[in-house]
Amino acid sequence: MGGSRVTVAIVCEQPMARAGLEQVVQDCPGVALCASVPSVEDLETARPLEDNQVTIIDLPQVPYRPALEIIAKLAVSGPPLVSSSWDQPPTLLAAIRAGARGLITRYSDHRSVTQTLLTVADGGVGVSPELADRFLAEVSRPAEVDDSGLAPREVETLRWIALGFTHTQIATRMGLSPATVNTYAKRIRAKLNVSNKAELTRVAIELGHLAQGQRRYPAR
Repeated sequence: MGGSRVTVAIVCEQPMARAGLEQVVQDCPGVALCASVPSVEDLETARPLEDNQVTIIDLPQVPYRPALEIIAKLAVSGPPLVSSSWDQPPTLLAAIRAGARGLITRYSDHRSVTQTLLTVADGGVGVSPELADRFLAEVSRPAEVDDSGLAPREVETLRWIALGFTHTQIATRMGLSPATVNTYAKRIRAKLNVSNKAELTRVAIELGHLAQGQRRYPAR
């Protein structure tokens, strides 16, 4: 850390989780806690973001694109260390591309968080051991798989569903059997953690696969 003391800010909605992160920072050599608040807005109100400040952000439950915007905004001043359950978009790679330099889970232990924080504070990119296999899998996946984890045919299926077509109609348009479309739809719901067509349409817009307000076709 070049002999200089690194300042760390914490942004986490949950008081108990925030207290746990505070303890990690306080026990971490060479770093100083400068702020601990429930939201990015509170952080901006509490004090201006310092240059090269590490911000530990526990991603709030917001849509995919706003989550990436939060990371990118924090990255302007210093390297963000992002915590999430990672059970819905964004993916780990999407967070890194947005500017994150550290990745942990809400279930990472004290040692994992400390190691990742020190790596980020030293100017590196840190991934907690709990996420290592998942991160390698994302890095190794085909380039055509998008940041939500959907393969090209799944993206195409998502677009048709969001436009209001039935599985039978989608099967005809994609040259597939209805059973295959059903399988794609189940995979999409699992990957995006949604349960109905309304949520699929919302996520399709958030991921950039369907324009806001694009006309839904009537079933026919």
